[in-house]
Amino acid sequence: MESVKKISWIKGLLQDERGVPSSKRFVGIIAGLVLSFTLIVNQFTPKLADPSPVLVNAVAMLAFGCLGLASVDKIWGKQNSENLNNNQ
Repeated sequence: MESVKKISWIKGLLQDERGVPSSKRFVGIIAGLVLSFTLIVNQFTPKLADPSPVLVNAVAMLAFGCLGLASVDKIWGKQNSENLNNNQ
């Protein structure tokens, strides 16, 4: 029973407000996880193995951008659906 709740929670993370899987959320979450993992691993490795700051910033901006776009879609999607309902 507990595993079903976890699976439905994960599916909910990856779906938009209409219940459709969102690639922006998927990319944003994966980029955030990879960035977190990389930064944690770099705490325990020699300084020579550090990734370039430009690469870290690029992955961070990808994660924030994708998750931000998913939020904007959610807001605009609600406004568009309200407008359609009012016009009918």
